[in-house]
Amino acid sequence: MRRTLVHDVRVQTLLEPADLDRLRTALTAAGFTADGIAARLGPAATADAARHDFRATLRATGSGDPLDTLIRLFICSVTEPELAVTRALAPLPLSAARAAGMVALEDGGVRANVDLEPYGDWWVLSDLPAQPGRQLPADHVLGVGGASTTLAAATVRTKVGTALDLGTGCGVQALHLSTHAASVTATDLSPRALRFAATTAALNGLSWELLQGDMLAPVADRSFDLVVSNPPFVVGPGTATHVYRDSGRAGDGICAELAAAAPTLLNPGGTLQFLANWVHVTGADWEDRVAGWFAGTGMDVWAIQREVSDPLDYVRLWLADASERHDAHRAAQWLDWFAEHGVEAIGFGLITARHSGKADPTVVCEDLRQQVQPPLGDRVAEWFTRRDWLDSRTAEDLLATRFRTAPGLQLRQEATIGDDGWAVDRQYLTLPEGLRWTEEIDPLILALVSGSTGALPLSDQLHLLATAHDAPLPDLTQALLPVLDHLVERGILLPTPR
Repeated sequence: MRRTLVHDVRVQTLLEPADLDRLRTALTAAGFTADGIAARLGPAATADAARHDFRATLRATGSGDPLDTLIRLFICSVTEPELAVTRALAPLPLSAARAAGMVALEDGGVRANVDLEPYGDWWVLSDLPAQPGRQLPADHVLGVGGASTTLAAATVRTKVGTALDLGTGCGVQALHLSTHAASVTATDLSPRALRFAATTAALNGLSWELLQGDMLAPVADRSFDLVVSNPPFVVGPGTATHVYRDSGRAGDGICAELAAAAPTLLNPGGTLQFLANWVHVTGADWEDRVAGWFAGTGMDVWAIQREVSDPLDYVRLWLADASERHDAHRAAQWLDWFAEHGVEAIGFGLITARHSGKADPTVVCEDLRQQVQPPLGDRVAEWFTRRDWLDSRTAEDLLATRFRTAPGLQLRQEATIGDDGWAVDRQYLTLPEGLRWTEEIDPLILALVSGSTGALPLSDQLHLLATAHDAPLPDLTQALLPVLDHLVERGILLPTPR
């Protein structure tokens, strides 16, 4: 087997280098790519296959040619005739694929023994997905899934020198990092995961530094320009039964640990982005909990909560994920731990922290459960750009600035009809693009926003508002400057170029 020596850690690929080249040749020649499969199946069958409904796919792939055979073998998990698989994998010998554990003989045919998935312009290798009634082994390596694609879409894709994929699994994040980082380091606790990651990298003609160890241990003395992580964030009593989901830390300790390490893990100006779970404890705000992870770190932070689950649904979800849904004892232990620690809900979201070097960094934790214009990574970058602009301005600077409304900004009203006609109860500003915020406002804020045409500096706008509302200008200014900060941070108001 191919071996890559990295810091005394030997990472094996599933196939020898020459056989990896042969496999790449076979996949390319057959058109076993995301585009090739979509063209063969058509839109409807492709959409059904993404939902694991393979009926239309099987009807469309009966020719026996290499592409049809590979689709049925690796996408539909169908046992295919040995001769057809031999032809589809050529010039890779079937014996080499069997020796590598990629396929196995079964019922007079050949079945897939690993998940080989076309993903964008790449191929990703991992363990087969969970099968009904078969509990996942402890060292199971996930393939491309919802969490990995969520993080990939949320990552800021500016060019960087050094990037780290912390807890790489099969290497999905490292693939994306390779498009905009000069060098990519990937770590994982699991030797099996690193073996899949090494194979994924080599099959796609990429070179990564692969290190084995628990979370930060392999890179304890190093720092990077960009760090991304889809860590084993599942919240629970600290029992580690599956390496892909369980960190061995109680509660949300793994995410707190990662947050605390940000100052030493990042180069100046560097960014850390990771998926996280956090507990909602009775009598406490989740925002304070997550913000507390970064206390004293000097990081600018934007933590966005995308989902919230109650403990019972959460436990059921993760037990089912590992095909343990019928493990009543495990479920009871998990739920009892939540009850003992006052956990009433579990939040899921994305945390972005940046080593800004500011004396007074900004930490914002908020709900963002609405649909966001993709990709989320662009929205994250825009948020930090606006935040940087705000943090670099004094109150005098803001008063001298001309502001305009975001393109397409909408005003929505709720009104009740009465004897005197319609009476407006509530008013909302809504962004139809970007982060798609909906913000409830009062008439004074509406007047401020309505007057933001870019024609007048903010000081003149406030003077007009003070006169119209018969309010002292200093008091009005003091009240509206924090509102302006909030509206600019969310992209509802934008500074006009001078």
